[in-house]
Amino acid sequence: MEEQNNTMQSAQSNARFTDKAIRWYVIHTYSGYENKVKTSIEMAVENRNLHDKIVEVHIPLEDAIEIVNGKQKEVKRKTFPGYVFVKMVHDDETWNVVRYIKGVTGYVGGDNEPVPLSTEEIIKLGIEEVQIDIDISVGDNVKILAGPLEGFIGTVREISQDKQKIKADVQMFGRTMQVDLKSNQIHKAD
Repeated sequence: MEEQNNTMQSAQSNARFTDKAIRWYVIHTYSGYENKVKTSIEMAVENRNLHDKIVEVHIPLEDAIEIVNGKQKEVKRKTFPGYVFVKMVHDDETWNVVRYIKGVTGYVGGDNEPVPLSTEEIIKLGIEEVQIDIDISVGDNVKILAGPLEGFIGTVREISQDKQKIKADVQMFGRTMQVDLKSNQIHKAD
């Protein structure tokens, strides 16, 4: 009986990383180590030939304007300082490679059971462009889900399937304004 329990516990601990789907995970790093961590992970992928398991390492950047010596300068700034996003298959091998990189403090969601990002989170964070089938026709009403017009209703005027964008008329301040929206910013209004 005891031997059977040990076998079951061993199987459960080995089953911890059986999901072979490639997903995005968030890695927490020491502040200022993001680029070093990204480079180290990429080198580990090269050295261990893990291209099929660790697909992409990403540090989200945003454009910002800084004033240096009285002059405006456009710079790229980290959107989430202290975090690196890794698109990978999560198994024992990749978990160990990433977890033990110098500067990594752990996975977001827990060290032993990191939580992958959902499709909605990936879209909102702008980490990856997600292709969405546009099930909307010209003349349909759509609700805007993200951006400065979040919550507004618009009427579709033009659809660009290949660019995953639409043009819609939105009523604001008593006037009709035409806006360009990405397909992941909208859904068909009820």
